[in-house]
Amino acid sequence: MESHNHSSLAEFVLLGFPKVGHIKGWLFVLLLSAYLFTICGNTLIFLVIRLDAALHTPMYHFISILSFLELWYTATTIPKMLANLLSEKKTISFAGCLLQTYFFHSLGASECYLLTAMAYDRYLAICRPLHYPAIMTPALCGKMAAACWTCGFLCPISEVILVSQLPFCGYNEIQHIFCDFPPLLSLACKDTATNVLVDFAINAFIILITFLFIMVSYGRIIGAVLKIKTAAGRKKAFSTCASHLTVVLIFFGCIIFMYVRLRKSYSLTLDRTLAVVYSVLTPLVNPIIYSLRNKELIKAIRRTIFRKGGGASPTHH
Repeated sequence: MESHNHSSLAEFVLLGFPKVGHIKGWLFVLLLSAYLFTICGNTLIFLVIRLDAALHTPMYHFISILSFLELWYTATTIPKMLANLLSEKKTISFAGCLLQTYFFHSLGASECYLLTAMAYDRYLAICRPLHYPAIMTPALCGKMAAACWTCGFLCPISEVILVSQLPFCGYNEIQHIFCDFPPLLSLACKDTATNVLVDFAINAFIILITFLFIMVSYGRIIGAVLKIKTAAGRKKAFSTCASHLTVVLIFFGCIIFMYVRLRKSYSLTLDRTLAVVYSVLTPLVNPIIYSLRNKELIKAIRRTIFRKGGGASPTHH
């Protein structure tokens, strides 16, 4: 009978943002505005890079993929958060909860790998500029991007399978803003030490290895930049990497604290806050960082808008 115990819980209750009271409407507007900006900003960056031939370089290729990934990453969690803020019935089916957890982690893992690929690209461009065109070919860029997605979607499979086999036979309220492994494990009515250990091993491998690789890449980049004799040259080299490093530190800082730990107990308020940062804030600031700090991208956006708005007139010059 134990194998069927989880069937007594056909659904979970996502508590989301408890005790928000009268500010629930404002929170909905704020979250919806952030989501719409994320969609518009990342879609604009993706389309401009794809449409503007001047941006068909490895760096912008990876930026466009990151923007595309962020669209799906936010779609996994934010729409359900918005629905729960409006609805009195904050339920999610057992299968729906597992699917949300799987896609959230697979897209998150893909982002870890993609940020690593972007760091490697910047390392080659700055530390090995003469060899860069021969190494970072379009074919290699395509293979690296495909590897990031494939590895990302393979990583959480074992974790989801293990959670799906756990019995959930009592309390069904998930103390979080979306379905995730830690709050799910806290609801299981059997020992979850194996699950916690597997989660820790997989997350530690993915997060720490990719973060270490990124930091090593940037360590070498900084070393190379410091050797540049002119201040203007150093400033230009640093500016090309500053936006990427900003995203990396925000994203990895949160997920290292959240997922590279063995204990089951956690601060609910702190975890909800960090979850908002890496699931809502990071995808939101990506288009801001990459557009406002990147003159080439701003020029490309203006060219694209002018071309669309001006019709065929530019061709007469």
